[in-house]
This record gives sequence, structure tokens and C-alpha cells, in this order.
Amino acid sequence: MKFFPKLSAVVLSFCFLLAIMTGCGAKTQQDDSTVKLCEVTHSVFYAPLYATIELGYFEAEGLDVELVNGGGADKVMIAVISGDADIGFAGPEACIYTYLEGQKDYPKVFGQLTKRDGSFLIGRTDEAFHWEDLEGKTILGGRKGGVPEMTLEYVLKGHGLQPGVDVTVDTSVQFDMMAGAFIGGTGDYVTMFEPTATETESAENGYVLASIGEESGEIPYTAFFARQSYLNDQESKVSRFTAALTKGMEWVSSHSAEEVAQVISPQFPGTSVEVLTDVVARYKDIDAWNSTLCMEPEAFDRLQAVMQEAGELKEHVDFQTIVDNSWAEKAAE
Repeated sequence: MKFFPKLSAVVLSFCFLLAIMTGCGAKTQQDDSTVKLCEVTHSVFYAPLYATIELGYFEAEGLDVELVNGGGADKVMIAVISGDADIGFAGPEACIYTYLEGQKDYPKVFGQLTKRDGSFLIGRTDEAFHWEDLEGKTILGGRKGGVPEMTLEYVLKGHGLQPGVDVTVDTSVQFDMMAGAFIGGTGDYVTMFEPTATETESAENGYVLASIGEESGEIPYTAFFARQSYLNDQESKVSRFTAALTKGMEWVSSHSAEEVAQVISPQFPGTSVEVLTDVVARYKDIDAWNSTLCMEPEAFDRLQAVMQEAGELKEHVDFQTIVDNSWAEKAAE
């Protein structure tokens, strides 16, 4: 089982990790309206979620969503397993790993937001890029076993580049430290999410060369999940949560990049509306977001194929074991 790298080791030490986490803090008593949501990172890639918040759709459903940044899928899963967060928002591969480790109350996916990789390959020059340029170079690729790193390797192999042979994928740098490490001189290339990618380019600290998601094709990239006990005990909250999100996703789909940027701008106080507009347009152009929160079995199987090809999955897991579309289907009606 591959989970940070072994879930069992993490469970034994999660109390220590929770103490140093910057995103998901200590438990607090909740009322019927509170939902603690821990996200993998804060990115325009998740614009439909932020639009749902800013448009008041959660509030209209009687929910007070407390959004915290976990700073990586591993920390998000630890928060969910411990009960420190009610709902996790990260790559669904974390749920597969947790299930295979034998966690009794393992989290299940109840909604998929993004359907392809949201990261971009950043280089040090703006010269014309060709994938063969990566041969002999080092790419900061994120945590080994995470969807971003596995998708990058999948794309590299698709271009005839074998990771570890033709190109080095450095997985030693923590996810939320990658941009700083690259700007500081580590690696030849790096993958970044938005708005960090555009901001890095604007500061001439790097240049966007390619969309990893456009190269990889559709894959269930980021999803909402919760422990089965929470899904069973808080069915009303989950139902209202998915209903609000569905409205937010529909709104983003039917409005322009500039309108979306204006709405989500309070979530990114250090980023101009002009930059946000460019970023939202970029994600719209690559068709980054699901039309509904439902995850398709074929997409789930494609994710597992990517995991197996990366050497991170030895056993196929049944779709129904990890995914419950019932709330998403009801919200889409």
C-alpha cells in the first residue's frame, strides 16, 4: 500500500503531524450548520468551489463552511481520518490508498470537481518548447504517489521520456514549497497550479510552457470525500453541501471568465482581477471542470491505470467501494 508512504505509519504519528499543520487546526465543537472543509491547496483551479462560497449558495442551504488549506493531500487525509475535518478536498487516489491499507472507516468520494490535471509546466526561458527538451533535465514534480506527480509521469511517458532514465522527476520538495524552490534555483522545470504559474510568469521568474491536463486527457483529479460514518450520520449536511456546489458549478459554466474572476477575487486578495480572468479563461479553455459532481466509472478506472503505470497501485479497487454518487445524482436532478 502506498500512502505517505504507509498509512499505518501515518496513523501512529498523526497527532504529531496535526500539531504542526498550518491548515487544519484543532477540533472544535460544531453545530448543525458548520462544515469543516480541508482543501489540498488554494488555487483558481477550484474556482467553482470559491464561487459557491462567494455567491452565498452554502449559506442559502443553511451551511457555514469553514475552509482551511491542508497544504497537501496527505495532510488533508490525516485531518479527515482523525475527524479534525469533516470533508476533504484532494485527489481521490488518497481514498484508494486508505481503503487498501485496511482503514475501517475509510473515506468515500461523494463528488468530483475537476476532470483533468490543473498544473502547468514551467521553464526558465520562454523559448519555443518541445517535450524532448526535457531529456537530461530535472523537474520538480510534487509528492510521489500523488495524482499531480503520477499524471506528470504519465505525460512524460506519452512523449517517449522514461522518468528516472531520460528525465529526473524530483519528488523531494513539499507541494506548497515547489514554487519557492524553483525560483530559488532548484530544478530545471517545475509544475505549478494557478494563480502561482501566471504570477511566476508575470514576475519573469519562469514561463508557462504546457498544460499537463491538456496533455494527459480527462482523469478524476480532485474530489470531495468524507468518512463513511460522517456520510451516514450527517446525510442532510452532505446533501445540502452537494446541492450548493452543483449550483456553483452551473454558475461558473454559464458565466464568462471575467465574471467568474470578479466573484472569486475575495479568495485571492493578492491577485489582480486581470490575472484571475486570464487564469479562469485558461482553465475554461482546457475544460478543467466537471459538468456535475458525479464521477464516471470509466474515469475512475483511468485513474487507477495511471496509478498502476506509475507503480503506485498493485490491486484494482471496485468503483462502488470508493465512490458514492447518490448525493451528486440527487443534486443534478
